Amino acid sequence: MYDDAREMYELEYPAPDMGNNSNDRLTLVVALNGYADAGVAVEAAADHLISALDHRPVATFDSDELVDYRSRRPAVTIANNEPVEIENTEISIKVLRDNQGKPFLLLSGPEPDLRWNGFTEAVADLVEKLDVQQTICLYAAPMTVPHTRPMTISGHGNSQELIKRLVSWDQKLMVPGSAALYLERALHKRGRNVAGYTAHVPHYVASSPYPLATYNLLSSVANASNLDLPLGSLEHDIQRTSQQLEEQIYQADEVQSLVAGLEEQFDEGLERYREKNPQAILPGEQNMPTGDEIGASFEQFLNSLDGTEHGEADEEE
Repeated sequence: MYDDAREMYELEYPAPDMGNNSNDRLTLVVALNGYADAGVAVEAAADHLISALDHRPVATFDSDELVDYRSRRPAVTIANNEPVEIENTEISIKVLRDNQGKPFLLLSGPEPDLRWNGFTEAVADLVEKLDVQQTICLYAAPMTVPHTRPMTISGHGNSQELIKRLVSWDQKLMVPGSAALYLERALHKRGRNVAGYTAHVPHYVASSPYPLATYNLLSSVANASNLDLPLGSLEHDIQRTSQQLEEQIYQADEVQSLVAGLEEQFDEGLERYREKNPQAILPGEQNMPTGDEIGASFEQFLNSLDGTEHGEADEEE
């Protein structure tokens, strides 16, 4: 048992470079798999980022203190009568760089089974130590929504800037706890910007990989944190999964009726939400620029024209 949360992890030495040449805020993305991961969307998001982008370890947590191996038995591969590979249970923070070289952090691995308070305090300490300005925790929940409508990504958090593009619910909810939610609470208490993004996955596909949820979660992260993330390969996976889903669903009349009922329910709910929140960005509109962003871009364009005109005038003189 550790007396100090700092003993729960080991920092990489020498520390990887996390600086950049801009004033952009450093973002931590939390993608712990095991809980609230319908469609395997959260685990796939972490795997996709790690496989697609340059990354370096920053801190590695002691899995023996955090993981109950008997309740979460790692898969062991046996080849030629010998165990040759054991599923990775590492929980770590890595620094990644997006397509433009901008750094961000990723906390990934299995959700701890034990010591949530100690774990979240350790991560919160690292957030302060590494000067993380905003943290986004990823979730995916099975919901009674149809796959034929735009995916909903709902957001909650203490920063309006992080959730302004997402659907939010102005009501009290009670949900099962998770290590990521504990972390959200700890960061909020420390005055750090933190938010949670939840993909609403159709309940009838929740047990299978659903790349559309992964894509929308990462797109929401990219929009909120000004990151350029590689999502092209996910688009191919979405098309393939969508085709397979259509083939399976429309072979059964009862499933078609279910989807039709969900479509009607979704449309009615969306209309009620629109009436209560006329300025809200609705599902399917998350990637569209806001009015303020359009105005800022237009103003920047006009300023560039003015600069060009002045430059040409100076040259003529």
